[in-house]
Order: sequence, then structure tokens, then C-alpha cells
Amino acid sequence: MTAVGFLYPGHSAEDDYERIEQLLASDVRLSVVHTDIGEDAHRVDALIEMGAADRLAAGVEELRLAGAEAVVWACTSGSFVYGWDGAQKQVRDLARAAGMPASSTSFAFAHAIQYLGVKKVAIAATYPEDVAAYFAAFLKGAGVEVTATRGSGIITAAEVGTWGRDEVIELALSGDHPSAEVLLLPDTALHTAAYVQELEQVLGKPVLTANQVSVWEGLRLADRKVPGERLGKLFARTDRT
Repeated sequence: MTAVGFLYPGHSAEDDYERIEQLLASDVRLSVVHTDIGEDAHRVDALIEMGAADRLAAGVEELRLAGAEAVVWACTSGSFVYGWDGAQKQVRDLARAAGMPASSTSFAFAHAIQYLGVKKVAIAATYPEDVAAYFAAFLKGAGVEVTATRGSGIITAAEVGTWGRDEVIELALSGDHPSAEVLLLPDTALHTAAYVQELEQVLGKPVLTANQVSVWEGLRLADRKVPGERLGKLFARTDRT
């Protein structure tokens, strides 16, 4: 049994983790602990407060008791707003507090892009344009070429959590770019686990979504290889490089 822990802000699309666990159909346990979201706002000051070290540290004991071998801060915007160096400090602090390997969804995207061997990506975000631009800047710090960035202007995670299949597909289609090798959907508040395979079929390219890459990253930290065809190209490969 491999157990991975996720610190998830508030309540929006956390049921994606249960769905992913079912789709993997393996001896993997994905434990979710909810952190204090503070103000639910896709606004830089609120996101910085959301990702504060004390808020994350408050959830690690519960994950330790659940037997987690690694922990992921399952929030993209609450990590990339710190910038590349600040986000690295955030996960270092989390690793020290948890006493186990740690990462965040932002780094999960960077590592997944590298793993797929691609350079050019498009971003289809639920966030306002200014927040989406922070994610593009973060990825550029990882050597990724962002060919297009689309923001949707949604302020709260609560609203994003109400989106279903039609809205997700529309977002992906409107945010894709012909030169992008991969499309990114960066919000962990967005339900995507059920749609990854369909999105890749519609777009004809790999699609990386926030909760999907968060689970992949947690398993990577735990040095576990678990295939999952219904979770897209990222999980179709079982090698780890």
C-alpha cells in the first residue's frame, strides 16, 4: 500500500482525489486534509495568505496519522503566486513541518511537463488574467515556453467547483493553441478527473490538469509507478525519469 497526502484548500473539487483513486484501481490511498482557505478569492494577496506556512503546517499531523509517505500542497495558485524561489521555500518549509517529501501542484505541472518531454504549452485557466499571468511566469522559470494564456475571470474557488463537463471542455477548447504541445488546466478547484481522457481525444494532445498532476507528483515523491489509461498520457507511461 502506498499512501499519499494532499493539503487541499477549502471545499470545491476534492472528490477528484477519490475518483482518481478509483480510476487507478491499485493499492494506493490518497488522503485529503482540508486547510483553512481564509478568503476565497483568486486575488494575489488572498492567495499568498492561503499558502502561508502556518496554514499548511496545521494539516500535516493528520496526514502523518493517515500514514502518508509524501505530501502535496494541492493548490496551484496558492503556490505559483510566490514565484519560483518563493514556491521552493514553501515546499521546503512544508517538508520540514511534515517530516516527509513535499511538493505543490505548481511544481507538479513543471515536473509533468518535463516528464512528457515537451516545451510548448498553453494555459486555460479559470482565474482572472492577472493571476493566470503569474502561472505563466512560474512556468517560464522552469524553462517552459507558454504559447498562450487564457484567464476566465472567476474569482472564487466555490464558483469553479460548480463547473461540469461542458464548461471544462469549452474552457479547454478556448484556451488551446495550435503551437502548444500540451494544454494545462491549472485550478485544483476545477473537477477534471472524469474528463481527462475525453479532453485529450477532443484536442488531440496531452492535457494536464491540477488534481491529476498533484496525484502523479505525490506518487513520484513516493517512488511509485501506477498506470491509469483513463487519466491521460501522463499516467499512460509507467517509467519515471
